Amino acid sequence: MKQDIRSLLLSALVALTAAGCAEGAQGGTRAPAPRAGNATTLPGLEGPVTVTSDRLGIPTISAASRQDALRALGLITARDRMFQLDLLRRSNGGRLAEILGRGLLEADTRQREHGVPQAARAILARLPASQRAALDAYAEGVNAYLRSAEALPIEFQKLGYRPEPWRPEDSVLVVLGMFNALSESEDSERTQTVLTHSLPRGVMSFLLESVDPYTRALLGAQDTAPPPLPAEELRALVAHRRNQRLPSPPSQRVLGEDAGEAPIGSNGWAVAGQRTRDGRAILANDMHLELGVPNIWYRAELRYGERDVAGVVLPGVPVVIVGTNRHVAWGLTSLLGDVMDLVRLETLPERPGEYRTPSGWKRFDVAQETIKVRGGPDAIVTVRRTIWGPVAARPLLGAPVAIRWTALDPEGVDLGILEMDRVRSVDEAVAVMSAAGGPGCNVLLADRDGRVAWTVTGRMPRRRGFDGSVSVSWADGRAGWDGYLAPAALPRIVDPPSGFVVNANHRMPLAQGAPVLAHDHANGYRAYRITERLRETHPVAEADMFQLQLDTRAEFFGFYRDLALRVLTEEAVSRRPALAEARRAAAAWDGRADASSVGLPLLARFRRVLTDDVFAAWLGASRAAEPDLTLAPPDIDTPLQRALEARSADLVPAPAGGWDAFVLGALEKAMMAVKQENGGRPLDQLEWGAVSRVRIAHPLGASPELAALLNMPDEPLPGCSVCVRLSSRTVAASERLVVSPGHEQDGILHMPAGQSGDPLSPHYRDQQRAWVDGRPLPLLAGPAEHTITLVPERR
Repeated sequence: MKQDIRSLLLSALVALTAAGCAEGAQGGTRAPAPRAGNATTLPGLEGPVTVTSDRLGIPTISAASRQDALRALGLITARDRMFQLDLLRRSNGGRLAEILGRGLLEADTRQREHGVPQAARAILARLPASQRAALDAYAEGVNAYLRSAEALPIEFQKLGYRPEPWRPEDSVLVVLGMFNALSESEDSERTQTVLTHSLPRGVMSFLLESVDPYTRALLGAQDTAPPPLPAEELRALVAHRRNQRLPSPPSQRVLGEDAGEAPIGSNGWAVAGQRTRDGRAILANDMHLELGVPNIWYRAELRYGERDVAGVVLPGVPVVIVGTNRHVAWGLTSLLGDVMDLVRLETLPERPGEYRTPSGWKRFDVAQETIKVRGGPDAIVTVRRTIWGPVAARPLLGAPVAIRWTALDPEGVDLGILEMDRVRSVDEAVAVMSAAGGPGCNVLLADRDGRVAWTVTGRMPRRRGFDGSVSVSWADGRAGWDGYLAPAALPRIVDPPSGFVVNANHRMPLAQGAPVLAHDHANGYRAYRITERLRETHPVAEADMFQLQLDTRAEFFGFYRDLALRVLTEEAVSRRPALAEARRAAAAWDGRADASSVGLPLLARFRRVLTDDVFAAWLGASRAAEPDLTLAPPDIDTPLQRALEARSADLVPAPAGGWDAFVLGALEKAMMAVKQENGGRPLDQLEWGAVSRVRIAHPLGASPELAALLNMPDEPLPGCSVCVRLSSRTVAASERLVVSPGHEQDGILHMPAGQSGDPLSPHYRDQQRAWVDGRPLPLLAGPAEHTITLVPERR
């Protein structure tokens, strides 16, 4: 299971630094490099570079070559985000405990057990010369800052250490961190394996149905009918649970504390010239990630030679991840691709230290990793590896499993997206993205000729003997990976007849026989809503696309409103007068997730209570098979709603009063929880903004005395976990981009917080207000307010 590294950082950093940190925040100014007359020297430069910054601190880098531009990018990013850079490489390389103490040892151990540092070195060694040169140049820029800064960021001062020089492999570590965020499917495979071994086949098909109603509407006749409702099998599961007379376990013990909340994902769409006012194609992209301060993205514009690239950069990686080169614009959404397998290992008690392979029994490769721990003795971690990959710390159904993961394969990772700076059409862009070895993503494209396209990027395993959904043994050679799919085999849609293409992490229409790339697609509501709006809007402009990114329509919750009102009859309310408040709240809901929307707090909690109660009954056998595993089917609502529509008390853990009593009981639980958490306020007066808040915190911001200085304000935020304007407790749009290639002056880009990681900088939070209010900011940097001239070091 992915660990909440941010929460661990919060507790560890607060413990180490809260005392006196605010008083010490007046550290000296930070000079980027030694002065040379009216210019600043930067070792390694081939020619002069100019860096201008606008009123938001967004840099525009002008150079003669890509290498020089990336050197300057490394220097400027380090100036603004050095502590973030260091935390990213440490968290992904398993070196947090070295500076933060034993509280981060578990997170470090996981990275070491997976062999992430070794993978980064091996990947770096295989990169093509052009990509290695880019990493070298970026590292030179970061290190120029480290050598010459008069004062390092306050975090380093309070933690009492100086960061080591940046290495090219550190950039690879940061890339692997994105793999961990976007392309790790260990939890999914564990869940599906346990469900397969513990539930009847019909229930399995029902719970893991790959197409929800919204996606089915988008796919039309291309998809098959949904699997039948396994009524008798579900009744048997509920009856077994009831006969055991066991209390329902807490929801976090079965489905996970955040089950049904917003996943890591994104929205992306591209509208062709035939649907715009003047024939321009327009791209829109908002990437949904866990938010923090500083933001995960860094805005930049790079001009070198004939190339001009603008967008957002992942600090530590010299690549514009999403943006435009004035000929083609590109955006990404998570593919939720299946690029990891848990290989069940066959072992025997009489052959300790060995496992079976297609070529016979082999001994585990055993090594010891030393993890330095601040304030305590070093930790020694024993790591076992197989021919397929490292052995996971947790067994699965009592058996050890090895991790086969693209991110740990030197052939599976590269920085091919770097070449997006040169493409001139969607066809060229599809070729570059399909061949690139980054985390698995959907790619939305628009070009200067008014054309649009969709494809996927990242290495996709070519499997034999199994589909990758559940863990199997590879010992006899019948199952395994045969390298990766060829770029030409990856799916694509170019110039669709509709004039637009949409992806919101849902299942896309694929040709017959196309390879299966993912099993855990998101519910299609967001994609359905975006498609609905695009069909209604014609012609479109950038402002229309930005407003669509802010759409808060939430018909998705209409099922739960209708269910509540169906049982909240006059008779039911007369027997339980407190339910009148719930009826008024449900009836008052306006169908949106605006901060002012009344009724949605109750409906959202009602949905969660139903989920907790029903799945606890259905998954009792699965929980018994794997007690320590949280079980979360990829789409909770589709099976839940189908079972509730049957109105059968035997399909749910209903009390003696029957189905209506069960639903009313869930409503009462939801009422009590919402009122308790909101000071007893009447539900028909409680607005969505009272509960819809995203906490955007700095790693030191858990300390009360530092929260106001370091964190973004805690305030109402429109949107919901299934809205186009996605918002949950921890996840929301990490940026919003709208751009037409060749018309960048009309482009839009904003993000939470600001460019700088320094809380005393004017650019620490100066983009936050626009992000919260849904106000567009220009994509391109404005007039220069500060200029740095960089020159080669004299020899």
